Amino acid sequence: MRFPEFSGEWENQRLGDTCTFFSGGTPASSRKEYYGGNIPFIRSGELHSDSTALYITEEAYNSCSAKMVNNGDLLLALYGATSGDISISKINGAINQAILCIRPDNLDTYFIKSLWERHKEHILETFLQGGQGNLSSEIVKNICFRFPSVQEQLKISTLFQILDERISTQIKIIEELKTLRSALRQILLYKNCETTIPLSYYAELKNGYAFKSNTHSDTGIYNIVTISNVTGERYINQAGCNKIDSIPFDIQSHQILHSGDILISMTGNVGRVSMCSDGNFLLNQRVGLLNLRAEYVDHAEYIFQCLRGISFTNAMKDKGQGAAQQNIGKGDIEGYEIPWFDDVRYLKSVANLLLQFDNAVLVEEEKYAKYTMQKTWLLSKLFI
Repeated sequence: MRFPEFSGEWENQRLGDTCTFFSGGTPASSRKEYYGGNIPFIRSGELHSDSTALYITEEAYNSCSAKMVNNGDLLLALYGATSGDISISKINGAINQAILCIRPDNLDTYFIKSLWERHKEHILETFLQGGQGNLSSEIVKNICFRFPSVQEQLKISTLFQILDERISTQIKIIEELKTLRSALRQILLYKNCETTIPLSYYAELKNGYAFKSNTHSDTGIYNIVTISNVTGERYINQAGCNKIDSIPFDIQSHQILHSGDILISMTGNVGRVSMCSDGNFLLNQRVGLLNLRAEYVDHAEYIFQCLRGISFTNAMKDKGQGAAQQNIGKGDIEGYEIPWFDDVRYLKSVANLLLQFDNAVLVEEEKYAKYTMQKTWLLSKLFI
């Protein structure tokens, strides 16, 4: 798919023949005087950021092979979990050896960024077998891409800059909504709190079923909710659920989940709380189900919002035990005291307001998903 004013074949070129490359270095971590200076020190996890966590001194910069990059330079992560990640630098700063700076000689920088994103999955599958290993400057230099004329590159780049800016704006909208929601939750629940009452007064925590891995089935109709599916968002993340063909004969009734059930992660990222959504879901062990007493079912949304706050998360982290990963127990959760108000109308109004914020976040996240899908589709159609 091309813009109508362009025609002709795209030319195959090796990146090493059309770009200049360099990576950096890291000052000795044992020299504390090297850190806390005025030079931003960009690490591979900060490629998309407009700030850095570390700053180094001029002496530190001169002591190692760190290199300076400019706002607008193309940066590629070579090592680790972010290997293959690419971005246009938003700041002037120094880079370490895990980042490769790519400066095109006569090609458009944003076009190369978008072209890399188009072929990133294939590149990583080719050079990082099984997700292991690292990229290198030599690997990158020897990769060949097809390029149109500079004029067509600029036309395509302009489109993707608009898309990326809109996606960045969407991310900021979601972040700001979440920040406002969190602030309101703390003010409405704790600023004028009349009393706090242990969660055990309102509910009992139920544990999940010990599913065996050899019963999992790719074609199963029932989804097993594990701790990895309880992300702290309003609804569980359905992606990656293990499946099973049939319900075990000895499963308990509470382990068959229903829409609106409140679930809590008891291992790993302890204290994360999400609701169950519609579907065939079963409760796995180490995920707690908050079984509300009949007289408090009408306040399920209020109790859910109380548990989603930073206060509950921090309290559970403090209770967590274990070296490899944290664990919390039934007593830790049931003993947590939630803020309570005698005015039922206030309880319901707070729950309703925070629910509206949750729904607004879901709407904006759906927009974000559509924008990213649109970009992925255009990447597949506009590049060879």
